[in-house]
Amino acid sequence: MSNKIGELVDRIAKLEHQLLAELEQQQEEFKYMLEGSKVKFDEASLKAHRLLRVAVFPWLLSSKVRHILSIPFIYGMIVPILFIDIMITCYQHICFRLYNIARVDRSKYIVMDRNQLPYLNAIEKFNCLYCGYGNGVMSYSREVIARTEQYWCPIKHARKVLGTHRRYRNFAAYGDGENYGSELIRLRDELRED
Repeated sequence: MSNKIGELVDRIAKLEHQLLAELEQQQEEFKYMLEGSKVKFDEASLKAHRLLRVAVFPWLLSSKVRHILSIPFIYGMIVPILFIDIMITCYQHICFRLYNIARVDRSKYIVMDRNQLPYLNAIEKFNCLYCGYGNGVMSYSREVIARTEQYWCPIKHARKVLGTHRRYRNFAAYGDGENYGSELIRLRDELRED
């Protein structure tokens, strides 16, 4: 990796740390703390949040028709999402053991905590569970596939790719056949440590 790319990667890592610090400040601002997987608000915030909650029936009456019509399509996606979740989990437990790749901790990607917000009604909480699960499965799947790509074909593309995974930036340069063998070994070794 060139010095310029290495410097950019370092700057990205520093920005990620700054982002985490800002999120911790937000936690203090909105007066909540984490206890394991539970979120605890202070008593005053809980009372204020409960006053903001819109009951289910008035919430449904205020919903747009297009939102109601989309329900079967949205919730129908649970079948392929569940299938992906099961298959990706089976895949990594079999193949990653064979390749000696550290397995992805599914619980770090599938986070469902927004349903604990007291200002949401039951439907909103269910929607938050659903979206947390769906997006979590996609993130989890992406990391499993990214590790697979790092093991088998860790070469950057010649063309710009939108939305690359976090491992991509460390892949071997496109067209650098001379260093590809040593880069492949290095990148495979990294996977054992994750």
